[in-house]
Amino acid sequence: MKIENSVVLVTGGNRGLGRAFVEEALARGAARVYAAARDPRAVTTAGAVPLALDVTDPDSVAAAAATAGDVTLLVNNAGALVAANFLTSPVDDVRREFEVNFYGPLLVTRAFAPALVANGGHVLNVHSVLSWIALNGSYSATKAALWSMTNSLRLDLAPSGVGVTGLHVGYVDTDMAAAVQAPKSDPREVVRQALDGVESGAHEVLADEVTRDVKRGLAAEVAALYPQLAAQPA
Repeated sequence: MKIENSVVLVTGGNRGLGRAFVEEALARGAARVYAAARDPRAVTTAGAVPLALDVTDPDSVAAAAATAGDVTLLVNNAGALVAANFLTSPVDDVRREFEVNFYGPLLVTRAFAPALVANGGHVLNVHSVLSWIALNGSYSATKAALWSMTNSLRLDLAPSGVGVTGLHVGYVDTDMAAAVQAPKSDPREVVRQALDGVESGAHEVLADEVTRDVKRGLAAEVAALYPQLAAQPA
């Protein structure tokens, strides 16, 4: 599909990577771009249509779907970073992260699926390199689950002509990664690659070399992905 003249909805569209998606879609000539956020007053991008949406609230999701029934590209970008430890953190912290990062995209995609099917649309889900490697506890688990759901949705929606693209990327230079000292990708470049992937019908977009290296390494033994295991007794 082409972004030009499309109708785009970006969850978490008020800041960070979401705002970059909104800006790039507008720059590519989208007919309308809904920037969805819990508080639509936080949307400040000129030309965007603010839309109230809490991805964890079924009523809010249903209301957004009723308002934006013209959507042709759904970008499931909204996310939370808790990174709970599976042994020591409260289980409620793990649940809270899954509510945003897994059940949120599930609720939103189910709500917008009829419109996407009717409009000949597309879904773009924002994953992470941590979909494939466990470094941040519950965060990695949520992204791994989202990756699996994306693969299933691709099969479920293909007969209706709706494409599904998954975006994988490492650290991105946004507020969420502000404390990270490692190299970070420019959100604008990540978004450009992601939307190019949507336009070309790509199943996956790997937006940086770290992500591409990890994907290539998935066929290796587990210990090769986690060097710290080499220090463990046999």
